[in-house]
Amino acid sequence: MAEPSPTQHPAPSGGTPKSRKPKEKMFSPQDKANIRWFWTGYLREKLPWLILVFFMVIAQGAVYQQFLRLTESGLRVIFESGSVRDLVMVCLAVFGVFVFRGVMSYVVPRMSTWIAADAVAKLRQDLIEHLMELDLAFFEKTPSANLIQKLVGQVESVGRFVGQTSVKAGRDLATVVIVSAYLAWQQPLLFFSAALVLPVIISAMQFVSRKVKIVQAETETAMQEYLATIDETMSGMRTVKIAGQEGVEQERLLRSTKRLRRLTIRRNMAQAVILPCIDFAAAFAYVLVIGGGGYMALSANFDVDGAGIIAFLIGLVLIFDPGRRIAQFTVSLQAALVQLARVRGLYEERPTIVDAPDAVDSFDTRGDLVFDKVTFGYEPDRPLFRDLSLTFGGGEVTAIVGPTGSGKTTVLSLLGRLYDPAEGSVQIGGLPVDQIRIESLRGAFSVVAQDIVIFNSSILENIRYVKPMASDAEVQAAADAAELTEIIAERGDLPVGPKGSQLSGGQKQRIAIARAFLRDAPIILLDEATSALDQKTEDRVKRALGRLAKGKTTIMVAHRLSSVIDADRIYVLESGAMVEQGTHEDLLAEGGLYAQLFESQKQSYSK
Repeated sequence: MAEPSPTQHPAPSGGTPKSRKPKEKMFSPQDKANIRWFWTGYLREKLPWLILVFFMVIAQGAVYQQFLRLTESGLRVIFESGSVRDLVMVCLAVFGVFVFRGVMSYVVPRMSTWIAADAVAKLRQDLIEHLMELDLAFFEKTPSANLIQKLVGQVESVGRFVGQTSVKAGRDLATVVIVSAYLAWQQPLLFFSAALVLPVIISAMQFVSRKVKIVQAETETAMQEYLATIDETMSGMRTVKIAGQEGVEQERLLRSTKRLRRLTIRRNMAQAVILPCIDFAAAFAYVLVIGGGGYMALSANFDVDGAGIIAFLIGLVLIFDPGRRIAQFTVSLQAALVQLARVRGLYEERPTIVDAPDAVDSFDTRGDLVFDKVTFGYEPDRPLFRDLSLTFGGGEVTAIVGPTGSGKTTVLSLLGRLYDPAEGSVQIGGLPVDQIRIESLRGAFSVVAQDIVIFNSSILENIRYVKPMASDAEVQAAADAAELTEIIAERGDLPVGPKGSQLSGGQKQRIAIARAFLRDAPIILLDEATSALDQKTEDRVKRALGRLAKGKTTIMVAHRLSSVIDADRIYVLESGAMVEQGTHEDLLAEGGLYAQLFESQKQSYSK
C-alpha cells in the first residue's frame, strides 16, 4: 500500500503543480498491522518455543562459519605443516559440525511446523466461529468458493510460509550474517569491496517485491472467481446436462484458466529478474576477490596467503547461495502478505443481528406474533414492505399467500430475526424479538422449508441433525410421523448422496417435516412445505403436518392454495403489501386476488 508523499513542491511560475509519485515500501502500514495481528493472536503464546527455534537457526548458520575456519586450517596443514594427524582432526571436526547441522535440519522443521500447525488450527477455529456469527445477508452475497479459498487455501499458505518458508529464510539469513561477519573480520578490505554489489541486489528485490504484490492480489481475485465458476458449474450440472450446455460451461472455465495462466506468467517474469541480478553481482564480486585477493597474496605488502583467499572465495559461495534464496523469500513474503490480508479481511465483516445488552431468554411462545408497521427492504433504497401490520394468533394456523416476489418468505425471515426491519417492530407475546436472545428466539421455531439441507448420510442421521442427542426411538418416531417408514425400510443406513441426490424432492421435504417433529418447538414455520409433492404424497404429508401443528402456533407460506384451505386466517400479499385477509370462504366470497389465484389453480388441476 502506497503512503502519501508528505510534501509537494510548487511548480515554477506559470506552470502546473507536479506531485511526486508516492514511493512504495516493502511493508505498508496495513501489512504491519496484519503481521502484528497474526503475531499477537496466534504466535506470541509460542514465544518460548520460537526463541528455541531462533537459537537453533543461529546455530545452523554458525556451522558454515566453523566450516570456513576449519577449511582454512586444513589448507594450511596441507600447504605448510603437512601433518596427516592434524589433517584427520580437521576432517573429523568438519564432519562433526555438519552432523550437528543435519540434526538441526531435522529438529527445526519439525518444531516450526508444529508451531505453525497450531497457529493455523487456531486461526481456522476463530474464522469458523466468526463465520457462524455473521448475518444471513453476508452468506447470500458471498460466493461459497470465496470462503473455501480463505479457510483452506489462503490459511494453509500462510501457515506453510510461517512454518517452513520463513524458518528456512531465517536459517539462510543467519548463515549470511554470521559468515559475512567472519569474512569481514578476516579480510575487511576484500569483504567491503565485494559488498559494493549489495545496492544492486536490494534494488532488484524492492522492484520485484512491488510487482509481485500487485500481481498476487490479482491472482487471488482471479482464483476466487475461478473457484466460484467451478462451484456454480458443479452445483448446476443437472441443468447443464439437460440443456446441453457443456460447451458453454467449458468455455467459462477455460476463460478463467487462461486468466490465471497470464497472471502466473506475469508473476514469474517479475520473479525472474532477481536471480540474474544476483548472479551478475556475484560474478563481479568473485572477479574482484580473485583479482584483488590474488594480488594481495602475491604482494609482500599484505598479510594474505593462498589458504586465506581460497577460504574467502568459499565463504562468498556460502553467502551468495543462501542470498539467492533470501531474495526469493522476499517474493514469497509479498504473496503471503496478500493472503494474510485477505484472511484478516474476513474479520472486517461484522454481524448486525446481535443480542441486545438486556436481551432475555424467556418469553411467551404461545402468544401472538405481530408485525407492527414494519418497513423492510433487502436494499435500503428499495423497501419491500412499508408499514406492514400482521397478526399471527397464538395456537392458530395462519397462511400467507400471494404471487411470487410478494414477500411471503421474508415474513418468516423477519420472525426468526434473520433480518431486522428498518422501521416498526416484530413481536412475540408482546415482546419485540430484538429484546430476546437470538438462540432462545430461534429455539422456539421448527422450520419446514422448500430448500432443505441434506447431508450424505442415512435418512435417520439426517433427521437427527436438529437434535444430535435424540435417542434412536425418538428419531424413528419422528420419521414415522413424517410418513418416511417405507423409504427407511428400503434404504436402511445407506447414504443419500451429496445434497440428497438419491432422494426425490418430496422425500427431502418429508425429512424436513421429520426434523420438525423431532425438534418439537412451539412455533411451526412452513415455507412451501408441500410444493414438491404429488397429490397422493401431499395428502399423506398434510395429515402429518396436521399432527405436527396440533396445539401449536403455525405459520405457513404456500403457493399451492389447496394446502391453506383449513387455515384459521389467510393473509394475501402483493408487492409487499397485505391486500386481503380472512378465511378461505371469506376470501372466495370477496372475489379478489385470492379468489382469482384459487380459480386459476383449480382450472390447472382439472386439466
